[in-house]
Amino acid sequence: MVRQTILVTGNAGFIGFHAAKRLLADGHIVVGLDNLNGYYDPALKKARLDRLSTETNFRFVLADLIDREKLEALFDEFAFDKVVHLAAQAGVRYSLENPRAYIDSNIVGFLNILENCRRHHTGHLVYASSSSVYGLNEKTPFSEDDPTGHPASLYAATKKSNELFAHTYSHLFGLPTTGLRFFTVYGPWGRPDMAVFKFTKAILKGRPVDVYNNGKMKRDFTYIDDTVEGVVRTVFNVPVPEPAKVPFRVYNIGNNKPIKLTQLISVLETILGREAKKNFLPMQPGDVVETCADIDRLQQAVGFAPNTNLEDGLRRFVDWYRDYYQD
Repeated sequence: MVRQTILVTGNAGFIGFHAAKRLLADGHIVVGLDNLNGYYDPALKKARLDRLSTETNFRFVLADLIDREKLEALFDEFAFDKVVHLAAQAGVRYSLENPRAYIDSNIVGFLNILENCRRHHTGHLVYASSSSVYGLNEKTPFSEDDPTGHPASLYAATKKSNELFAHTYSHLFGLPTTGLRFFTVYGPWGRPDMAVFKFTKAILKGRPVDVYNNGKMKRDFTYIDDTVEGVVRTVFNVPVPEPAKVPFRVYNIGNNKPIKLTQLISVLETILGREAKKNFLPMQPGDVVETCADIDRLQQAVGFAPNTNLEDGLRRFVDWYRDYYQD
């Protein structure tokens, strides 16, 4: 494979860190951009970044997506072959508390990325969408052809808007774009606000595990290595403009195996050798009962489908957690 120069935004984040590490291992030049905000412990973000900073072909830029001048200067300095845009304000529940953070990062920031990709004729923009765009849909598994006009949270609405913006730029300017609808990604170096991380921490500390909707929820948990494999394969699978066809695509990246929250907790109890104290709670605003990905389109396009089973993935996460936190 020919070495390329690739921008990875949000590279100190969970998926961004793993994606950057994989692209570097494949021999590419990676420029990482992150603002290291305080949505969760910045020390974890810095620890991820420390592991990338030893790589010869890696350069880190501390910047915010809404800083137009700094972003334009970065694109002027590097002729990016591809852009992997993973930076965003994450979290469904936090969008109820701080909606403006989502507009700034996920709307204004995304527009700035699109404008710079257009201006520099970037070869392919791959960006993070989310399973949240399926909102109140009740049919499962979720297919890319399903309607996505009824978001259940502001976070979901911003991710859907990203897809609409991308389609517009693909249509008007011929910019190849691919949105990836991630389904509950977990694994080593994961986010502290996600269920696997929170449950593991609570069980080890002897604290109650908050189980929403009285445990009657399912999630399509997807291991990080599978997610990154899908990301990297997509980056180099560029949509080719055809007559009367827009170079725009969206793919689900999920495990296609929804797991009950009570089952997740049970597996963690076995791995940790401790019983969880459960605090059953009602459904939270912005949540959905079940997610499940139809991954046929991804498999047909890039020849890959996530395949890590829950037990193996959770064991790897727990091993990392205990090593990192010495717990």
